[in-house]
Formats: sequence, structure tokens, C-alpha cells
Amino acid sequence: MLEIITFTLGPVSTNAYLIADSETKEAAVIDPAWDGHLILKSAQERGWRIGHLWYTHAHFDHIGGAAAIADALNPLPHVALHPDDHVLWRAGGGGAAFGLKIDPGPEPTIDLTHGMTLKLGSNQFEVRFTPGHTKGHCVLRLPAEKLCFCGDVIFNGSVGRTDLPGGDWTALEKSIREQIYTLPDETRLLSGHGPETTVGHEKQFNPFIRLN
Repeated sequence: MLEIITFTLGPVSTNAYLIADSETKEAAVIDPAWDGHLILKSAQERGWRIGHLWYTHAHFDHIGGAAAIADALNPLPHVALHPDDHVLWRAGGGGAAFGLKIDPGPEPTIDLTHGMTLKLGSNQFEVRFTPGHTKGHCVLRLPAEKLCFCGDVIFNGSVGRTDLPGGDWTALEKSIREQIYTLPDETRLLSGHGPETTVGHEKQFNPFIRLN
């Protein structure tokens, strides 16, 4: 069983997800947005061992807490990111454009690819490549729990912006139609900003990407 703790952190209220296998206590952080010490403290209070940092993409507000988490861990966590976002990661996630300089933390060690599986205890996550918001954006789906951590590809009633470097509206629309809207309607979407939603709700009500 997967346990989830949600944090809303940083200058643009980014959702970070601390997740753990309830039996093994093995933990991962999906998009360690900011204030890594708060995420780390929460894991320690529960006896969870953070061994993984998984990034849906490399914007500064999704990796800003990584260094603080990694600095407190030995050994270093495994860091997963799609290779098409490595350049963005090395540039500090583009934070300089907003007057923010961050430490991006440890070097990515796992290259996310479409269709690969990430394991956390007994939980198996399917990686889906969903470019458009950034070149290397991915979502992490947990079929057994009908759950998808969808980063900034889609939100409750909205979609990811495409006006930043690497953004592409055509690619984003394709990603949503082919990789999000093809999931079961009851799939919960836990996004990078705002409240959670479901695939069925967005297919019916999202004003940006409609099925008809």
C-alpha cells in the first residue's frame, strides 16, 4: 500500500509528494519543490527512509528542495529525470529568469523513459512521457491505486503553460490526449499545482483540451 503526504511549498505554491511503501518504509519524494528540511522531517517522524527523488520535470519550483534533502542523506538518493530535461536541470530549472538561484541537488542517476517501471516496495509506477510543458516532462502512474502524479501537464480545470523555454502547445495537447485522457476515468490526478482531480472530470470539464 502507498502512503502519501502532500506539501504545498515555495514561491509558486508547488505540490511536493512524499510517498512511502507502508510495509517496507521505503520512501521517495516526487518533485521536492522547496523547503526540503520540512519534507525530510516528515519522513523521519514516520520512520520512512528516503531513497529516491523522482522529478516529473526540471523547473526550479519542482527541484528546489532536493539539495536540502540529499545533503542530509547517506547514501545519496537515486535521482530520476528524463534526459531531455537535463539541460534545464543544469541551468537551475530556469529560476534565474525569475530572480531565483537554486542548488539543483545531486546529479540525476536514472534516465526516465516512456514505459519504464519505477519500484517503491511493492508499488510499481509506470512512466509516461508527456512533453509540452518542458521537453522532458513525464508523469508517474500507479495503476494498482488508480493514481497518477502528473506534474504540470494538466491541472484541475487547466493545463501547463507552454510559454517558457522548451514549451510546446502542440506537444502538450498531444500528451494530454494520448497519455492522460486514455487512462481510466476514475484515475486520480495529483498535479504540481492546485487541488487533485480525476481523468473523467478533466475530459468532461477542462476548457483547454476537450474531447469534442
